[in-house]
This record gives sequence, structure tokens and C-alpha cells, in this order.
Amino acid sequence: MLEIIKNTNIDFMRLRKYTFAFSGSVILFGLYAIFQIYTSGANLGIDLAGGTALQVRFEQQVQVEQVRQVLTDGGFPEATLQSVPRENIFIIKVSGKGEEEKMVGQKVVGLLEQGLPSNPHTVESIAEIGPAIGKKLRKDAIFALAISALAIIVYLAWRFEFKFGVAAALATFHDVIMLVAIFFLLGREMDLLFITALLTIGGYSLTDTVVVFDRIRENIRLRKRGTFSETINLSVNEVLSRTVITSITTFMACIALLVFGGVVLKDFSLALALGIIIGTYSSVFVASPIVAMWRGEKMVQVRR
Repeated sequence: MLEIIKNTNIDFMRLRKYTFAFSGSVILFGLYAIFQIYTSGANLGIDLAGGTALQVRFEQQVQVEQVRQVLTDGGFPEATLQSVPRENIFIIKVSGKGEEEKMVGQKVVGLLEQGLPSNPHTVESIAEIGPAIGKKLRKDAIFALAISALAIIVYLAWRFEFKFGVAAALATFHDVIMLVAIFFLLGREMDLLFITALLTIGGYSLTDTVVVFDRIRENIRLRKRGTFSETINLSVNEVLSRTVITSITTFMACIALLVFGGVVLKDFSLALALGIIIGTYSSVFVASPIVAMWRGEKMVQVRR
């Protein structure tokens, strides 16, 4: 019904050496980021690292430096602060401290009362998670990603052929690792909502990839001449308008969530917005070229 891009003839396969070099560089950095996550070297949320998080609303405006100085003087120099502009809200996160972690929230509240007596505050929420639970949640998240990749391979191997399934799984891992690399580089917090965003983006990217693969399969059946790379180029160009429209509309929804969703959903919606861009890129420049390189140029029909 609506075509933003019409009658394109882009040689996507010719660009694969550049896109592979770019993706490979980012993935290497992403693997380093994953190692940092596993060793708790990244900015992990308390649900993955363990600790205490408080959301505090002050009646009057207060500077971040003031709150940080109060916490530093009180023995919490490692506490991380996140302010909500124009709402006088602070999210204070302190890593777990073994047996003392149950008292951290009370100590932080007491420090704020003593350090800022002229600015009353309200504690809107306190969350406490032990480091052992955080470690288990990290393992469960990795297990969930591994199971989802295996399911992708099995489904697409049945739906198309084994090479298509592996290519889609690799593209999905590409999206996950690239998003992890970006969040690690930006210093954004990674928590269970971020893991949820990773799984969501994996599903979105897979759907987009299947659309491309389905068109490739149809063109293999219809075309009697030409190489496999030419068939991929034709297929990607044919679905390019659909891919762009779908990505733009989904991206707009994520931006709306980012702007109006509040501080709790800020990192989650940012991950979704970035993931839409990454997933669209991988469907065109990663998944199909992997199939082309592995499958070769021979035009052999796949299952209908």
C-alpha cells in the first residue's frame, strides 16, 4: 500500500566485506563487554550484581554533587546516582555488602536525613537483592539466550534448510552482542529489563530475517538463471520498502516509550530503539551474506 523505496537495485552482496569488517570489530568489543559482565566489571543493575536501589523524591531541587558528597562522607563512595530532571527524583544504587546489605537502605535514608535536613524527601521504593541471586540471574539470562538460539536453528532448518537456520542464529547473536557492546561503551546500566530487551530484539530481528529468507526461497523457485548472490540482491531489494516501513514504525513507538515512558523504562526503551536499527541492518547485511558465502553460487531449490 505504501512504498517509501521503489525499484531499487542495490548490490548488497558487494558491500558484505565492508559490513563484515564493521560487524566483526564491534563483536570483538562486544565479547570483551560480555566478559566484563560475567566478572561484574560492567555497569550491572542490582538484579544482576546484587545490592540496594532506592528511589528518592526531594521536595526541593538538589544537585547531584550534594547527594554524592553526603553518601561519600557516610561511607558509600561507590554509590551510583541517576537524577530525573525537573522532578527532583534520585535513583541511588549501592552494590551488595554481604551480611550488611539488608541495612544499606536504612543507612542511606539516614544519611540523607542528616546531610540534607532542610530538604525533606520521600522514599518511593527500596529494592534489595543478594549477590548470590544476581549471579544466578546472570547465568539464567545466558541460558535463555542459548536456548533461543538453538530454537531458531531448529525452526529454520525445518522451515528452509540448515544453512539458513545457522545464518539466522548467527545474525541474532550478532544483534545481541552489538547491543551489549553499545550499552557497555555508553556506560548504561544492564539489568533484567535489558535482558528482556535483548530477547525482544532477537525475536524482532528473526522475524525480519525470515521475511528476507522467504523471498529468497520464492525467487530461487521462480528464477531459472543467475547466481545465488544475484537472487539475494533481488530478494533484499524487493522487500527493502517493507523492511524500512516496519522498522520506522516500530522505531517511532520505541522513541515514544523513551521520551514518555519515565525513568524506569529509559534504558529498556533505548535498548529497543537501538536494537531495531541493529536488527534491520543484520537482516540485510549479515544474515543473507552468511548464507551466500556458505551455500555458494549454485542455485538449488529449498523446501516450500
